[in-house]
Formats: sequence, structure tokens, C-alpha cells
Amino acid sequence: MTDDTTAQARAILEQNGIEEPEEKQGRGPSQAAQLVAIARKRYDLFMSEDGRPYGVKTDGANIALPLRGKAGLRSQLSRIYNDEHGGAVASQSALADAMTVLEGVAQAADPRVPHVRVARHGSGVVVDLGDADGRCVVITPDGWDRSARSPVLFRRSGAMKPLPAPLRAGDGLAKLRDLLNTDEEGFRLLVAWLVACFIPDLPHPILTFRGEQGTGKSYSAKMVIGIIDPSGAPKRTAPRDIKSWATQAFNSWALCLDNVSVIPDWLSDALCRAVTGDGIVDRALYTDDDVVVLEFRRVLAMTTIDAGALAGDLAERLLTIELHLIPDHKRREEAEMDAAYAEAHPSILASLFDLLAQVLKVLPDVVLTERPRMADFARVLAAVDKVQGWNTLGSYKASARDAVTDVLDGEPFAQAVVALVDRAGADGLILTASELLERVPTPDKLPKKWPKDSTRAGGQLKRLAPALRTVGIEVDDSKRGPKPLRQRLYRLTATAERRCETASPATPNTPDGALTSGNRGVATGGPLATPHPAGGSLGGAEGGAELLAATPHDTTPDLHLSFPGDAGTLGDAEMQPLSSDALCTGCSLPLDSVLALAGETTHLTC
Repeated sequence: MTDDTTAQARAILEQNGIEEPEEKQGRGPSQAAQLVAIARKRYDLFMSEDGRPYGVKTDGANIALPLRGKAGLRSQLSRIYNDEHGGAVASQSALADAMTVLEGVAQAADPRVPHVRVARHGSGVVVDLGDADGRCVVITPDGWDRSARSPVLFRRSGAMKPLPAPLRAGDGLAKLRDLLNTDEEGFRLLVAWLVACFIPDLPHPILTFRGEQGTGKSYSAKMVIGIIDPSGAPKRTAPRDIKSWATQAFNSWALCLDNVSVIPDWLSDALCRAVTGDGIVDRALYTDDDVVVLEFRRVLAMTTIDAGALAGDLAERLLTIELHLIPDHKRREEAEMDAAYAEAHPSILASLFDLLAQVLKVLPDVVLTERPRMADFARVLAAVDKVQGWNTLGSYKASARDAVTDVLDGEPFAQAVVALVDRAGADGLILTASELLERVPTPDKLPKKWPKDSTRAGGQLKRLAPALRTVGIEVDDSKRGPKPLRQRLYRLTATAERRCETASPATPNTPDGALTSGNRGVATGGPLATPHPAGGSLGGAEGGAELLAATPHDTTPDLHLSFPGDAGTLGDAEMQPLSSDALCTGCSLPLDSVLALAGETTHLTC
């Protein structure tokens, strides 16, 4: 041990009010003091914002090492001590005492934020390559370049593996296309998602590979996650509890859950929070009452055969890529795929970084006229479309609607609510949760998620509201009933677009000319026009700007069609011309548009 280190060690003891025992005076500082001196000389010590102590080399890679742990500062100090003392080994008690002092030093410093794999830096992005030298790639609106030392502080975990250095060697996106089993629309959407994954300060939808057995879901997910954040375990099973999930998510930038069939409610909520940003409180190690907060926002992927078993709020955060069945004669061995992927990975990264730089350049000028759920991600898609001339934003919106529809198909209570609202017409329904539960048809055998009382019915309707809005069912629970009960009232209405989209085509007349359940329609309980008893029909009217309508007297009142200024129900053979700019009172759309939806049919429900 050098004289400078000895003096520094003694100074540290004095600063902390520690006196050497008499029997050790003159024999040099203790092991603990020497370890502290080594750490303070070679490392900057600080606390992260979540309360964890770290140290970063003053003249090395900009990588934060936790004070404790297998790959932390404790083990590094033990190695350095061994090197400087001719192979002597520091005792465990000395290391423990040193860590206690170093934690106090870290608390006195200003907090800093160590990032995982990807971080913002000014108007650009820094990607940690994860190698021992601490190299990184800096992407700005002007392009990208490799750097020997990161300008941003990163931390590592045992789950991370190095990324290859990006290399411009041909069209990396074309190489990626050859490795994936999806159509062009799905591939473009995937590329846009990958670009967004390198922008850390926005929520990313959960990439979901869906397809039957034999479509390569698991391998595709492993490959795509490996492009962003290589790991020794790129595919993982669903965690058993929130603590194990938090540990996995805290230590990786990108994760994939493989072969998901059913997700418990707690994990569904945890995935939703991980997309938008989460913080989980846990007990600090070696303490009884101290806590640490695990904060993270992550990039997630999963594979599934059927997304219908997922919760509605989770479905809104999905980006689904359909994979096609691979014919036997086109299947490739996994070793062959691994080799092709390893060879293509550097050029795939280079092409993605090229596209990311262009996206960062145009992104500040991108303004969305409509902001869907995950609006920040949608802006990135719009920027990709602007650069590439694609339509990934439209594909994403359609994919989100399809995912929600699939989830609603797996929710019997949601299906019953949709059918009830469709039958209610333009005015919709205003009712309490108990009234809703009474009015929806109850299956003979109650499904697992069917609400058993009004409280659960209201809660489930609240949870389903975002998914219902996606398919055109508005849910408003802001009103309450009269005193003294003041029960919460739910207003359920179908949008004009849904009423037109769910319009029923005509069905043949029954022998007696009566309406059947088939030609009454779905959205409002009645067609725009009904067949005349004498055999006339509405659909055969001639003339481009006029339409002659006739309605029999014996039609029920809710089947009559009224127009602005109409005095009431039209008479027996009474014919009334309709102007081309007249509006349908069922959906408030121009009649020309409504009739265009009907095509050549003579009946239209609206």
C-alpha cells in the first residue's frame, strides 16, 4: 500500500470519528479504511433517484456499479485490494464496514439517474452497446456515430448481453424482412415499432406476435427483442408474482413473455403500468424498515395464439403482428436461422439507426389531427410514414381496433352489453348497474368473469369502457340518480358511425308481410323503410336526387322514418320526395351516405 493511500485512509478514519485501536496504532490503517480509500480515489459515489447507491469510475467507462451485488463495487474493491496487496484477501467484515461508509458518502452527493440500454441526450439518443469498454452509439437528427465513452450514465445487469457494433453493409431492413414470416404491412409496422423502441421517453405498445402453431412466433419474438436488448433469456414465462416481475423488468430494457394464453389481472395491470411507467416499492436488502423504489418504463413483447383472453385495458396497448403458417418445404433449421440473424444483426441496427436519425429530424414538425391512445407512439409512426411514404399509423389504428374486438369477443358480459346498446337505438340507455345486470340476457351457466352483483357489474363496465368506445359504444358514468339513493347512472349510446356500420341487410318478406327479427336490424330495432303491403319497395325508387318512401299504417311506431320538417308518419300510399341533402335522424348523417351503405338492398337499419 502506498504512502498516499495510507495517509488518505487515516484521514478517512479521522473524518468519520473512528479511532484505531491501540494495538493497531503504528501498524497502518485497517482493511476497511483501505478499501474506503481505494473507492473514494477511483470512483464517484452517488445515490440514484430511487435510493440505490452506485459508484462510477472516474477515468473509465461511464457505467454505474451498484455498491453491493455480484458485479458491483464491492467485488471490484475486493479484486483491487487483492492486486495491490500481493494476493492478500480483504475480510468480509472489512468489506461490509467499507460499504457502510461508502453508502454514507453516496448519500451526500447529488442524485443521478443511471439508464438501461437507451437514454436521451439532448435532441438525440444514446444506445449502450453493453460491452466491457463502455462503447455506445449516439444518434442525432444529423445521423449516428459510435463513441468510445458514453455521454450518458448507464447501468448494467446480469441479464444483459452486448449489442454488435452497427455496420452499414447492404440493406439491413431487407435482411430483416427475409427473416420474418409476415406480410408487407406487418413488416412495416414492426420496423416502425423497432425505431420507436430506441426512443426511451415515450410509452411503447406491447408487440404481440399472433398465429397458430408452426408460424414461428417464439423465434420471431426472440429475434426482435435481441435486436433491441440482447439477453441470456430473451423469452420468459409469466412471472409468479409482482416482486419477481419487478425484478425482471428493472434489469432489462426489453422483455418478451412467451406463449401467453391467460394473463391474471395483477399481471395485466402490471404490464399496462410498465408500458406507461411504473414504480414498485420493495424492502431494501439487509434492513427491516427501509424501502427502495423500482422505477421503470419498458419495451414489451409477447406471443399468443388467441388474444381474446386478455383484459380490455391491456388490449388497447397491443400492437399485433400476424404471422403466417410456414409450409414444410420452406422451414429452416434453427441453427441456420441463428447464423443468418447473427450475420444480419449489425446491418439491421445500422439501417434502423439511419431511419431513427431521419425520424428524429422530422418528429418536431409532426402534428396529429387526431390523437389515439398511445399518442406519443402514434407521432413516431406518423414521422416514419413521412420519411418512408408508408401508412404504419393507419395500420396501427386498425390493429388496435382488431385487438380490442378480439378481447370483447372473449368477454360474454361485454357482448351482452353491446347487443343491448345496439337494440336501444339512437337515444341509447340510461340505467343503473343493477338495471343493466337485469336487462342483459344472463347465460344459464355464468362465465367466470360474469359480474355476480351490481357493484361488480359497474366495475366491469368501467373497465370495459375504453374497449367499448373503440368499437363505437360511448360510456358515460358522470351522472347520479335522485336523492336519497343517488345511484350512479350509466349512459350507453352507439355512435352514428356504429349505427350505420351495424346496419342489417334486407331479408326476404315473410308470407304475411310481417317483419322478422332478421329484418328489424341490430342498431335501432327497425329498418329505414319497410315493404309496402301492395308489393312496392323503397329500394326501387328512381331518380338520383329524389326518393319515394311509403310506410304502412300497421308498422310499429319505432319503425317510422322521419325527416326535418316531417309532420309525422307518412300515409298509406302517400309518397314524399326527399332532398339529397336531407339528414337521417337515426345517425345524423346525409341520407345519400346512408343509402350508399345500403347498396342495392331495400332495407337498412339505422
